[in-house]
Amino acid sequence: MLDRDGFRPNVGIILLNLKNQVFWGKRIRTHSWQFPQGGIDRGESPEQAMFRELHEEVGLMPEHVRIVARTRDWLRYEVPERYIRRDARGHYKGQKQIWFLLQLIGQDHNLNLRATNHPEFDAWRWNDYWVPLDVVVEFKRGVYEMALRELARYLPRNDHRNRYLRSGMRTRENEHGPHDAHAMPMPGPGMELPPGATFEPNPQGRPQSS
Repeated sequence: MLDRDGFRPNVGIILLNLKNQVFWGKRIRTHSWQFPQGGIDRGESPEQAMFRELHEEVGLMPEHVRIVARTRDWLRYEVPERYIRRDARGHYKGQKQIWFLLQLIGQDHNLNLRATNHPEFDAWRWNDYWVPLDVVVEFKRGVYEMALRELARYLPRNDHRNRYLRSGMRTRENEHGPHDAHAMPMPGPGMELPPGATFEPNPQGRPQSS
């Protein structure tokens, strides 16, 4: 389902925990990390599509999250021709997305990467909100930054690190030193991983498109 300009309607999900860290999923059998996202089916509202994708990709139900905010309008990105199927070239241009900011009110163990028979991710992690976007496929980085910046104003004020948000990623790096986009904490002793979850502390390589 494309609009007249060749963009497919889509939703993106920024999922927060109670520390205002965001969920990143690793695309199955790749080294690409991204936020959950997916197309809007005919007859669906953006919110309905968001809840469907939330369950299909990370196993969460509506009662596990609360909607904090959403983008006011569509955010668009174009897909380079080499990533477009041959039969779609010439009329498919890219994605237009409504982004939702959600907060997890359930527990980490409610996350399930194998909620369906066609999983999108094979690992996940929590990361700082303003983590550099080096691990995101290049043509999506612009829309990720637009969504993160627009929705940052709605972050729950329960984390002292929020004071850095207004000055953006550059100020954060200047004050605290360069942030390693690939670094992540290892699970502590006795930490139980959710179904289907693994922790990959040092993902390498460039991401691929969806």
